[in-house]
Amino acid sequence: MKTIGVTMSEPAERDTLCFFVNGKKVTEEHVDPETTLLSFLRQKLRLTGTKYGCGGGGCGACTVMVSRYRTSNKTIVHYSANACLMPLCQLHGAAITTVEGVGSTKTRIHPVQERIAKAHGSQCGFCTPGMVMSMYTLLRNTPQPSLDDITEAMAGNLCRCTGYRPIVDGCRTFCQEVNCCQVNGGKNCCSEEEKYDETPLLFDKLDFLPLDATQDLIFPPELILMAETDRPQTLTFRGERMTWKSPVLLEELVQLKTSNPKAPLIMGNTNLGPDMKFKGVTHPLVISSIRVLDLFEVTETPHGVWVGAGYTLSETRAILNKFCCQFPEEKTELFRALIKQLGNLGSQQIRNVATLGGNIMSAYPNSDLNPVFAAGNCSVSVINSEGKREVPLNQDFFVSLGKTILKPEEIVVSVLIPFSRKGEFVRAFRQAPRKKSAFATVTTGMRVMFSKGSRIVEDISIYYGGVGATTASATKTCAAIIARPWNDETLNQAYDILIKEFDLPPSIPGGKAEFRRSLTLSFLFKFNLEILQTLRKMNVIEEEVTEKIEPLPREIQRSQQEFHNVSEGQSEHDPVGRPVMHRSAISQATGEAVYCDDLPTIDGEHFLALVTSSKAHAKIISVDVSNALLLPGVIDVITAKDIPGKKTRILCGYDEDVLAGTQVSCIGHIVCAVLADSRVHAKRGASAVNISYEDLPDPIFTIEDAIKQSSFYEPRRKIERGNVTEAFKGVDLVHEGEIRIGGQEHFYMETQSMLVVPVGEERELNVYASSQWPTALQIAVAETLAIPSNRVICHVKRLGGAFGGKVVKTNILACITSLAAWKNNCPVRCVLERGEDMLITGGRHPVLGKYKVGFQKDGRILAADFQIYTNAGNAVDESVFVAEKILLHLDNSYNIPNLRGRAAACRTNLPSNTAFRGFGVPQGACIVENMIHDVGMALQFPVDKIQEINMYRGPSLTHYKMEFSPENLLRCWDECKVKSDYNGRCDAVDKFNQQNRWKKRGIAITPIKYGIGFAEGFMNQGAALVNIYVDGSVLVTHAGTEMGQGVHTKMQQVASRELHIPPSKVYISETNTSTVPNTFPSAASYGTDANGIAVKNACQTLYQRLVPVRLKNPKGTWENWVSEAIMEKISLSATGYHRGADSHMDWDKMEGRPYPYFTFGVCCSEVELDCLTGDYMTVRTDIVVDIGQSLNPSVDVGQIEGAFTQGLGLYTLEELKFSPSGLLYTRGPSQYKIPAVCDMPLSFNVYLLSDSYNPHAVYSSKGIGEPVLFLGSSVFFAIKHAIAAARKEVGLTGCFSLNSPATAERICLACAAPFTQKIQASKTGSVQQPWALNI
Repeated sequence: MKTIGVTMSEPAERDTLCFFVNGKKVTEEHVDPETTLLSFLRQKLRLTGTKYGCGGGGCGACTVMVSRYRTSNKTIVHYSANACLMPLCQLHGAAITTVEGVGSTKTRIHPVQERIAKAHGSQCGFCTPGMVMSMYTLLRNTPQPSLDDITEAMAGNLCRCTGYRPIVDGCRTFCQEVNCCQVNGGKNCCSEEEKYDETPLLFDKLDFLPLDATQDLIFPPELILMAETDRPQTLTFRGERMTWKSPVLLEELVQLKTSNPKAPLIMGNTNLGPDMKFKGVTHPLVISSIRVLDLFEVTETPHGVWVGAGYTLSETRAILNKFCCQFPEEKTELFRALIKQLGNLGSQQIRNVATLGGNIMSAYPNSDLNPVFAAGNCSVSVINSEGKREVPLNQDFFVSLGKTILKPEEIVVSVLIPFSRKGEFVRAFRQAPRKKSAFATVTTGMRVMFSKGSRIVEDISIYYGGVGATTASATKTCAAIIARPWNDETLNQAYDILIKEFDLPPSIPGGKAEFRRSLTLSFLFKFNLEILQTLRKMNVIEEEVTEKIEPLPREIQRSQQEFHNVSEGQSEHDPVGRPVMHRSAISQATGEAVYCDDLPTIDGEHFLALVTSSKAHAKIISVDVSNALLLPGVIDVITAKDIPGKKTRILCGYDEDVLAGTQVSCIGHIVCAVLADSRVHAKRGASAVNISYEDLPDPIFTIEDAIKQSSFYEPRRKIERGNVTEAFKGVDLVHEGEIRIGGQEHFYMETQSMLVVPVGEERELNVYASSQWPTALQIAVAETLAIPSNRVICHVKRLGGAFGGKVVKTNILACITSLAAWKNNCPVRCVLERGEDMLITGGRHPVLGKYKVGFQKDGRILAADFQIYTNAGNAVDESVFVAEKILLHLDNSYNIPNLRGRAAACRTNLPSNTAFRGFGVPQGACIVENMIHDVGMALQFPVDKIQEINMYRGPSLTHYKMEFSPENLLRCWDECKVKSDYNGRCDAVDKFNQQNRWKKRGIAITPIKYGIGFAEGFMNQGAALVNIYVDGSVLVTHAGTEMGQGVHTKMQQVASRELHIPPSKVYISETNTSTVPNTFPSAASYGTDANGIAVKNACQTLYQRLVPVRLKNPKGTWENWVSEAIMEKISLSATGYHRGADSHMDWDKMEGRPYPYFTFGVCCSEVELDCLTGDYMTVRTDIVVDIGQSLNPSVDVGQIEGAFTQGLGLYTLEELKFSPSGLLYTRGPSQYKIPAVCDMPLSFNVYLLSDSYNPHAVYSSKGIGEPVLFLGSSVFFAIKHAIAAARKEVGLTGCFSLNSPATAERICLACAAPFTQKIQASKTGSVQQPWALNI
């Protein structure tokens, strides 16, 4: 081998990092290599528009645009990237654009910001800056994008509020495609003249600013000059724990790696970054090879193309696409297979920085690319100090988890991607928990070579990812195929061999052993069908290939949002009933909206990091903090002994520790907290705390464990009407069943955040928190510190999402933070990392529902008996109330004359679960609906007929003897059937299923009757303070907190109407316990009801006070009247109060009136699923909702779509996994998948029921935040319908079990396709402990 002469370029005299941010030059000396761009932007530059959402590149909240100048072709490239993964040291010579640099309310907003805001695509707004940046970057590269471009750009940006439809509709106004602009937001199509009727629109795209590229920031000329004229030099940066070296020449890189073989190479930081952040991995030295141009070369040879290992995955995809255009298809089989995988690998932001070489060398066991590389006979060119060599990417290359055959000092320079030969075919397949931006469950690359003009296999190569610790070759399977004809006989033998070749144990990391084995067979079968189709087209075989598998549909259709115009007589200045944009939408889109952690750092501020238990059930023997206190920057460690007041919080008669004292009862139980001068130092200090435990016997994790040990929170509730036992004696048929509904993580985009500031000579505390219940937080802090509540003022500006997760849990976190501030007399900030937030704060209760139902042959249900268990966790929280609400909604929409329900909250050693949007109704109603579907299947009746025959009709009584009228429920039902063309589509679904063997469609229609407000009557109250100032401006403060639901916007509308002034004169600053005291949580869909009437009351009082001056000067302006009122000594400040419904429930008598009214809704959803993989797509969803008279249709439609999408996640996608020891595995977006743009129904239609009135709420409106979440179950039941069609193909009929969520795994196994049955038949009955608990 040739030895390379090493010539080092001269080191820089001074290591100075130079880059630009939003057009301004930034020079930093001695940068810490562990600093990310996100922390630098937020903490050093105070550009807080870029948000922290997960810290691992999984949510897109921190998206920025990176621009670089390429000297090789004199071009400027722009790409989106995650600032949380971008090392600051990597940015030398780059220009960064953040959301602040795109546009501002102080200068000029950008069309992207305007359109997302005015299309109502921003609710809580925390994700909006990231959305803006992804779309902005796309427009910088493609000013007229296609809809596919938009959805691909947005695939890595998560939103928990909107359901994505309004974001897509706002962005698609930039499209120039015929179908793109024909959305409800535009009056005229850009491709044809089309006159619309008088149907009101949520927004009018003709009002939008045009896209003007001349307004964008230019790439800094100084950086171009620097790139063209400066001699590149090695850069070195040193931090507290790490040194960063960035060489320029390949020779330097080789020498550095030779001298430091353990030092990792860093390019995109998508592998190393998460390891350092989440696993605590540290490296004394890292070597950045991003400036070594030898890694960025493309060389074409007769055999294939050498692609530089430094190219990003996005660049690699573009290179391969270019070659596909240049060469005939028969030469680019491998190229096209790789392009397909690259389109699904990670998000756009990840692909823009992750590199080809880095992806190979990370050696992920479930890699998307490595199986294709291996199957395609690719190889890598590597270099070290001894020279170059070529290494094949085959089964020998990947030796163990994350390890390859290469020596530590070797560097991958380029990758050979061979041209395919005539008669050679390559395919790639993958299945992942979510369609986009998700690590694959199983991937595969398959290549077959046929003898010329025949079906005889000359060579075949099959590799899988996700079936072991490494990319694995199906060697035995391939051996059984080679030299044989490609036909059913050969492939059937291959399937049998493949089953034995990958016999995965239940304990395999990641679990899903049976599903993964099934996928290996399904992928080979799909490959078989595709090859047969190809051979048929080439006339190699003559027989017709009847079976084929088309991809699932993915084209987004035009959606409708139907609401009704305000009455003709309503003043044009009256905003009530109009689709008014969220009052903060523009500032949220520009990044100017302030969230808790965006508050500026206060002088002397410290940061608090929590220390949590690593044991689920144990005594605390000792807490050793000595090592933590020795670390730089650590100031104090806060323990339970420091609490001067109450050490516990009491709920439902049970104590919950503020900090664990002598015992821990779950993994994630907070033991102590470390106070330090920075976030980084606090986190390091927390890691250094050493806790010794003594395990306690018999931890309880599952509902079954709790039942066995009678571990329940009291009281357990029961409700019954009629005589259930007697009724069962007189029915025609009896069926027993059960269903499990898994838990759900809130995944609010803004994690739990708070800042506590001691102020004043009497040691008051200002608490700035992301809380749904400021008063409860105020009380908790005061009691913990043993001070009066009047010394604690809680401020809530806005929340970046909450969904119930910031009602109770926030209080304990605020107590700990306040304790640290009180003890050390300094401001303290505490912001949870995404992983610790998910670990500590719990979520929706997992539920087991068992039922027995008695019914007649005509479908009438005469008796039903339910036993429901919830997994409450280690503290009671609100679990008893959740169980009660489940029972109160046990009828859903059905009048079952004999109905009994019992509910118990199980006490377990998992983190305690808490309130979550719907508060138990989504679980309980799903159990009821599952029972209804079982009755339909048992009788072989259409399910909608069972629903209709049992639905409430006429004046009705609930099972707790509350009178109500179901008229609007029935109107919603009938209208939904008509709007969705339900009957016609049922026929179309049946026809589709007859014509397709491996794809099936299903359709379901689901109703909801949801009680609004709190069953505990004292909580149904609201208050407001309205001040009119001398200039006529109005300040409104009320008891509600703004978390994206638009309560501030609606209060602004109410004040505008009552005071007869434009909304622009009304301002809402924050929710504050010093202005409106003794409030109750913004929850139970009751915030607008309670506070709307309070604001209305206060405004009416003020307007009445102005009567004398208005009569005196009837032609005067508002400002004249206000000025005159001041001169007349008329008070212009008023409080408003609403004493809500006296709800009550007597559980002994099993009767009451727990809710003032019901919100009704009906949803029809249709799905198409792949029976072989369990993948599915929601083809269409139609929702009809009775919300009375909508105060703001744009806000209400947004709430409906967002709730439905969250429900879709609950029932089909989101899955919490716990280890056998009780540790939550799924602690971030890489493991826990919420719906993304790719999960949005292709046609998503919402209709607000007309002519509905409600005397119990402001302006005849209704609460809407929670009810529709359950309607996401329509997708679950549509999936179940499709599965039933698949099962029928193999002779399975009647009732079957399908638990929620209906993940791809559960769908695939339930379909019972022949390959799945082969796997089940081959199971060995292993007694190994499963990888995860069945929670």
